[in-house]
Amino acid sequence: MLDNPDERAGGLIAQRAVAEAYGGLGAVAAQAGISRESLYRSLSPKGNPTLKTLVAVLKAVGLRLTVTPKEAVSRRKMGAKRNRAAA
Repeated sequence: MLDNPDERAGGLIAQRAVAEAYGGLGAVAAQAGISRESLYRSLSPKGNPTLKTLVAVLKAVGLRLTVTPKEAVSRRKMGAKRNRAAA
């Protein structure tokens, strides 16, 4: 999602809507420790926020960022890959 500008824009607009629902961009920016102008710019369709900004905004609205594998990979397969790499 983050590497495709079109998909990224949709995600940023959604995050902006969440921020607006949690008291507005000014209030969320203050809680996140960034300026309102910076938050407006970061959450615009052409925005390119840093990971630090995204995490701060998510935290301010009671959410968190998680990373999951693109495809389910069993622990057994991962162990076999590690063993081959070590050999």
